[in-house]
Amino acid sequence: MSRFFGQIRQAGYVVHDIEAAMDYWSRTLGIGPWFYNERVPIKKYTYRGESYEVHNSVALANSGPLQMELIQTRNDAPSMYRDFLKAGNTGLQHVAYWTENYDADLARLTAQGFKAVMSGEVGEKGRFVYFDTEYHPGTVIELSEVAGPKGKMFDLIRNASIDWDGRDPVRPFPDLSTL
Repeated sequence: MSRFFGQIRQAGYVVHDIEAAMDYWSRTLGIGPWFYNERVPIKKYTYRGESYEVHNSVALANSGPLQMELIQTRNDAPSMYRDFLKAGNTGLQHVAYWTENYDADLARLTAQGFKAVMSGEVGEKGRFVYFDTEYHPGTVIELSEVAGPKGKMFDLIRNASIDWDGRDPVRPFPDLSTL
């Protein structure tokens, strides 16, 4: 447990082929089911202070309390994911900490010297920020707000993994507006 952030809640992997990655993780590692969104509806996305339109595919599944995230970029919009790939990396790109007190935690971390590089919003009260912490691959830190529907979706994904029998390994993302 981090004394600055709390418990790591998610491990985020950047991949070239998300469909192949979901297949590997579910069939070979037995982790699933995967909840897949071919185009995550990210709003207010910024990278290094500039706004862009991103097209990212994301799949989420749990291994116990830890959420696994697979990410494939689908366009050339600048992002920390693309930087990771351009550096010749694939695999673990970030770890995420979840918060229901996003504004307070962001202010505290910024005061501690953490610098935001990439941010956006997925649904109401679903903001996220990635900090400039990549000292070697896999060390980027994400702070993710889970006070709204996104947090409920994460609970649904975790619950689906409990006693998962291997059937229906890939499922659609739940509609955040219904959570």
